[in-house]
Amino acid sequence: MKNEITFKVYGRRALFSDPLTRVGGEKCSYQIPTYESLKGITQAIYWKPTLIWIIDEVRVMKPIKMAQQNMKLHPYHEDKSELSMFTYLVDVEYQVRAHFVWNMQRPDLEQDRLEGKHYQIALRMLDRGGRRDVCLGTRECQAYVEPCRFGEGEGFYDGMGLQVFGVIYHGIDYPSEVDDPRMKIRFWRAEMNDGIVRFPKPSDCTIVKPIREVVASHPQTSGLNDKSLFD
Repeated sequence: MKNEITFKVYGRRALFSDPLTRVGGEKCSYQIPTYESLKGITQAIYWKPTLIWIIDEVRVMKPIKMAQQNMKLHPYHEDKSELSMFTYLVDVEYQVRAHFVWNMQRPDLEQDRLEGKHYQIALRMLDRGGRRDVCLGTRECQAYVEPCRFGEGEGFYDGMGLQVFGVIYHGIDYPSEVDDPRMKIRFWRAEMNDGIVRFPKPSDCTIVKPIREVVASHPQTSGLNDKSLFD
């Protein structure tokens, strides 16, 4: 199947925040990218409701370095600002391998399941640096993407063996993508081997916590004759 893309994403800093560190308004980055953040980057390159991006693996190219920065936060309910500490990853570069599958929760878009079409558009958008702004975890961490061959070049962690990062955030299951009315958050036990992190599929994650029930909001039949829907 022609549904796989590989690309390089890099930037001056990144913040793949741990939800446990955000209670007081401060943020601290994980040492490696999360599945959900890489999915967001891939969607910024190219996305349609017809498909779902699956992140297969990421290769960490540069040494993991962190730096702290004071940030002034402005609460909505108060006039005064608060000083918080954000911990960023700095000077980051990753190679990513991803592929798309059809969104079976959108039977109204079945006629748009044209593998070659979406594959070629994804390649063109990747060559152009993506359709939307690319961010490494948070909005202030702007990044750039470009095509690459996964595994090419020398990575800092090549040959360093297994490194374990414990249980970290994986992503969120949305009713618009899975056959379940509940929004659920996933976690997994992260490992990196020779600089490569191989992600389990969302359906293979065993640490899952339901958050709440939501109603998937998308048209089922309206707009099917609108050609822009399938461009």
